[in-house]
Amino acid sequence: MPDTERKFPGWRGTTILSVRKNGKVVLAGDGQVSIGDTVVKATARKVRPLSSGKVITGFAGATADAFALFERLETKLEQYPDQLARACVELAKDWRTDRYMRRLEAMLIVADGKETFTLTGAGDVLEPEDGVTAIGSGGNYALSAARALLDYEEDAEVIARKAMKIASEICVYSNGNLTVETLG
Repeated sequence: MPDTERKFPGWRGTTILSVRKNGKVVLAGDGQVSIGDTVVKATARKVRPLSSGKVITGFAGATADAFALFERLETKLEQYPDQLARACVELAKDWRTDRYMRRLEAMLIVADGKETFTLTGAGDVLEPEDGVTAIGSGGNYALSAARALLDYEEDAEVIARKAMKIASEICVYSNGNLTVETLG
């Protein structure tokens, strides 16, 4: 059982999807936060721009932890401007080795105009091969839908919105109240 489930039994909350196609990257996040079978918030904002709008990011997991990670990521982006991969690797190293940060329970998707990464507290910095990645309770549904749509839609935002709609219709922990950020 994941630590999050032990500390906050029944907390569920998010679907975050990133789609990169034809020079455009889109991050979409649903707005639902649930405790057990109860929706406690339907309009949470889990996707946001960083680094003066040059980077977009979304989170799954504990909100306060995600905001702490956003602050740390912003610092790394200032230290390594225009080097998203380096900033993400440095954040992941800190996240894995720092006593305080090891307890942060969230995952991030981070993207700029050239690269997309999924970051975890286990030290993972993963770059999707096909330009599509997702995290959260409904992440696998959104990921599957987006991959299926890649060959049939040309616009990354159209793919992201359709995939998120599909995920929200399948996953009870996801909804259709989207926050969408785009670069390119």
